[in-house]
Amino acid sequence: QVQLVESGGGLVQAGGSLRLSCAAPGSIFSAYSMGWYRQAPGNQRELVAIVTSGGTTNYADFAKGRFLISRDNAKNTVYLQMNSLKPEDTAVYYCNAERTILGAHFNYWGQGTQVTVSS
Repeated sequence: QVQLVESGGGLVQAGGSLRLSCAAPGSIFSAYSMGWYRQAPGNQRELVAIVTSGGTTNYADFAKGRFLISRDNAKNTVYLQMNSLKPEDTAVYYCNAERTILGAHFNYWGQGTQVTVSS
């Protein structure tokens, strides 16, 4: 079982910043696309940002210009820097590791970390 360990969530005022971290096993990290998703109460889980194994990034529209995803392959860790936070960013944030190879799809999730933005 692949374990992804998230940290960095918490309570912050609107306009503030948080940095989320997700540590993955070294055996998979470099070959996987790493992403952050979020789920607010009553909502479906949605993509926040993703960084491929080659370093290409993609962001949800709400994250563009405010959030930055990065990966440190030496530390097997992916980060999500979140700036200018808004109350609507309140959600549980989940780390994801994904890879498709030879038709087989591999997908792993972290346990989630709560982000609460107060107004």
